[in-house]
Amino acid sequence: MSNLLSIGDFSRASHLTVKTLRFYHEKGILIPARVEAGTGYRLYAPSQVHQANVVRQLRALDFSVREIQELLADVEDEHDILADLESKHTTIRLRVAEDRQTQKKLAAIINRIKEERAIMSDAKFEIEEKQLEPILVAAKRMTGKYSDCGKGFGAIGKKFGFKISGKAMLLCHDEEYKETDADFSACMPVKGGESTDGIEVLELPAARCVSLVHKGPYETLKTSYAKVFEYIAEKGYTAQRPTREVYLKGPGMIFKGNPQKYLTEIQVVFG
Repeated sequence: MSNLLSIGDFSRASHLTVKTLRFYHEKGILIPARVEAGTGYRLYAPSQVHQANVVRQLRALDFSVREIQELLADVEDEHDILADLESKHTTIRLRVAEDRQTQKKLAAIINRIKEERAIMSDAKFEIEEKQLEPILVAAKRMTGKYSDCGKGFGAIGKKFGFKISGKAMLLCHDEEYKETDADFSACMPVKGGESTDGIEVLELPAARCVSLVHKGPYETLKTSYAKVFEYIAEKGYTAQRPTREVYLKGPGMIFKGNPQKYLTEIQVVFG
């Protein structure tokens, strides 16, 4: 290996200072081809200039020493650098794509939390206790996701048409929140009619309830539910089932509308 370069010559060839070359040797980034026994002189192969140029360019791009160590960890030959960097580039590109998806999810969570905090601080709607009068409804009992209730409302609308006399409501029969197998009834107030095709005409009895009008998307209803049940606990009341959701303002048959302006009245009957 008589064609090895001294550290000084290699410094001039690579445009890296001798001090920097010693530092990279200590960090295992740019290891000399040979170190003379006794004197400790570092000697470099001319082919290592290419690797030195890669290291210099990575540092110019603000790669840390640790990052460069990781990038070059598996390089056994200076001619493998390009293939190794391309492989690492692909890995980083895939990781960036995953990070972007994570970023979108985090942004959605942050926005949701901001919405919920805004609702919590909204003084426009206050909790109240009210008397519910008996009301005749057409009810379709369902099991599944709460978002499936639209199918129930649609079925009631087709069967009862002009007999519908009020806002759509949901009766929630479960003692706990369920995501996929919830037990609920889609209901519409009606002027009359007979039970038919899985839709029952029944009277909801008079009752006392704790009421709160929620403004915002249905996904943030839990914020207002928390306020209602906190109030019930403070008063020492016992919540009864089913709870009721009355959709005062929501999506229309054709246009979805602005979810931020949806109005839903939560009614929790108590004893």
